[in-house]
Amino acid sequence: MRGSAPGGKERGQGVPADRDLELARRCRQGDAAAFEELYRAHAGRLYSLLFRMAGSVQEAEDLLQDVFLNAHRKLGGFRGESSLGTWLYRMAVNHCLDFLRGRHARMAKATASLDDEDAAEPVAAAPVVPQAVSRIDLERAIAQLPDGCRAVFVLHDVEGFEHNEIATLLGISEGTSKSQVHKARLKLRARLSAVSMETATSRR
Repeated sequence: MRGSAPGGKERGQGVPADRDLELARRCRQGDAAAFEELYRAHAGRLYSLLFRMAGSVQEAEDLLQDVFLNAHRKLGGFRGESSLGTWLYRMAVNHCLDFLRGRHARMAKATASLDDEDAAEPVAAAPVVPQAVSRIDLERAIAQLPDGCRAVFVLHDVEGFEHNEIATLLGISEGTSKSQVHKARLKLRARLSAVSMETATSRR
């Protein structure tokens, strides 16, 4: 289930740094074609990330628009220390986390209370998706996870962040990150098993 990861793990794409700097320069100068190139290159991956974290198509679309508006305003600060893809990715993660924290204060409460829970339990293995379960069922199951639990699961199992990176992003301990991944995997395994049984029953 794990996708491509952020930061240094992206360097294998081999995109020349001077190409990123040139594209950023053209965008800053108001080159609409350059900004469209930037959007087309990165919108798909960023939308997938935002959808999984927010759990809603409409919210993911709104967040994606916000991310590129922010990117347009902040391109003046892009110096090429990382790739444009990494820069946009981290901007999207941070913006989505801010959104989740503000959504009825649920994310703030979730991340504040995570460290109060037992963080020493073992981490369950990643759930095996039964053959009868479709990708849509899987996405729905992820969307049904509690906000804080879902954010940790998506960042670790889908996007490839390490637990120490998640701890920094969410302001929690590494042990808590592991605990939340464990709980998310158990919830997903139970949900996907139920969906598989329902599908099998309906085919009889």
